[in-house]
Parts: sequence; C-alpha cells; structure tokens
Amino acid sequence: MISYTVALSDKAVDFLSLLDDKSKSICKKNLQKLVSPYPGRGPGDKEKLVVAGEEMFRLHIGRSYTSFYIIDEKNKTVRVLEILSIESAHKKYGF
Repeated sequence: MISYTVALSDKAVDFLSLLDDKSKSICKKNLQKLVSPYPGRGPGDKEKLVVAGEEMFRLHIGRSYTSFYIIDEKNKTVRVLEILSIESAHKKYGF
C-alpha cells in the first residue's frame, strides 16, 4: 500500500496549538490515519465531500473534532486545511 505524507496548514497548526495536551495528542494520533487518506481504505471515519464545487475530504477525530483535507495524488501528499470542533464544522459546511 502506498503511504502519503501528511502536511498541516498554518490554520491547522494554530488550532492544535490552542488545545490542551490530551486533545492535541488525540488529534495528532488520528491525523496519522491520513497516510491512507481515501474513504474505505485504512482506519478512520473519512468521507469525500464537494464544497463550493471543490473536492475535499473530512476525517472525524473522536466525537469532538473534524479535519478537512485535500489529496495531492501526484505528490502523494495530504494537506490538512483546517481542524474544527464538530459544532463549528456543521455550522461552516452544513454536514
């Protein structure tokens, strides 16, 4: 199986920096699941989404957070765009 590199946007890094140590650890552990980023492959609750006509994906992190990411197939890289609380994700994206 091909493994992808996971990169965090500044926005995602900033979000993680605000979390307590336990929540930060849980998020980082779950983000490692994105080395296999496609839904139905590998661990994690992942789903493909279309937002404003653009393809992106989401990963639920426990019952508290959701990360949104894109996959750069050419470079085998996953770019985590942002991490939000479940409530904020629902408000922003409607799902």
